[in-house]
Amino acid sequence: MPHLSELSLTRVALEQQDDGVLIATLNRPEKRNALDSVAIDELITLFSAVPRSGVRAVVLAAEGDHFCAGLDLVEHHEEDRSPAEFMHLCLRWHEAFNKMEYGGVPIIAALKGAVVGGGLELASSAHVRVADASTYFALPEGQRGLFTGGGATIRVTGLVGKARMIDMMLTGRTYRGQEAVDIGLAQYLVDGSSLEFATALARRAAENLPLSNFAICSAISHLGNMSALDASYAEAVVAGIVNTQPDARSRLDAFKKGTGPKIRG
Repeated sequence: MPHLSELSLTRVALEQQDDGVLIATLNRPEKRNALDSVAIDELITLFSAVPRSGVRAVVLAAEGDHFCAGLDLVEHHEEDRSPAEFMHLCLRWHEAFNKMEYGGVPIIAALKGAVVGGGLELASSAHVRVADASTYFALPEGQRGLFTGGGATIRVTGLVGKARMIDMMLTGRTYRGQEAVDIGLAQYLVDGSSLEFATALARRAAENLPLSNFAICSAISHLGNMSALDASYAEAVVAGIVNTQPDARSRLDAFKKGTGPKIRG
């Protein structure tokens, strides 16, 4: 597996911080960071490498005024793909977003402007989403004669519920501001820079033990795919591994002595 600095990426710019945080920036502002086939391949390459790179947390950001306007509709129109060809493209989208959700490294999305269609599918693959005052969310596929193909029916429905998901697709309804947070599209709404806030969250998450973060950022999603009985068993197995890790002993010792960080209301 090549080092992150050796990856040849044109749609995503990488900046590694000394504290283990990687800032990955969508780099196609002239297209509102729309996702073409090259961008999807690069996301697969990047998030295949991240779990073995030593990166402790990722900030997913974007150049320009918009996070991501979704599928590159110009490319889609010009390629005039067959049903089978588009199905395989959708499977590539799923591969990219599954690597993000299940990769075990925290991903914090710094949102702004359009988070639309496939851009919302991308954002919903991150573990935490930070919106700023300019951010708006939409699934306009219905108005364009399309249907989601990158996991919205799974992840966005999981965030907002089936009825809201259907409403967004049928009517083109948009959400922004506190309403978007209230229904689950983002966890944070900031007045200033979503990138600065997301980076601060990533640094905080990077201070956790990697094995704990791996369980949080992969096991919870896997457990959600299981029956309650299977999930309870799997949770116990994961807890048995994580909660006895040697690296946690110093933190537990600090808690015992009262010198560890305090949780305050």
